Amino acid sequence: MTSDATYRQAIAELETILRALETDTVDVDELTAKVQRSSELIRLCKQKLRAAEAAIDRVFDELDEETDWTEDEQPEEDEEEAPAVARKAPAPPRPGQSPRLFE
Repeated sequence: MTSDATYRQAIAELETILRALETDTVDVDELTAKVQRSSELIRLCKQKLRAAEAAIDRVFDELDEETDWTEDEQPEEDEEEAPAVARKAPAPPRPGQSPRLFE
């Protein structure tokens, strides 16, 4: 497998090596080569994951830049989304008075 291998291909090969090691089908002479190959595959997977993470970070950074509004550029809020005005709670009834249902 070359360095152009996909992440999926590298993982599949690692799983094959692992199964071989677990079932003792690898003799001592092959063991060193399998461990070295596993190391290369793990390194390749790490590089691909880091590259994917960097690309995703760039996308989010670009989105953040697009949505950074100055005060003059901010879109107007819809009436439905505007915060509700806080209402003052009615005063409790005085002793001897019945509470008001409507104010």
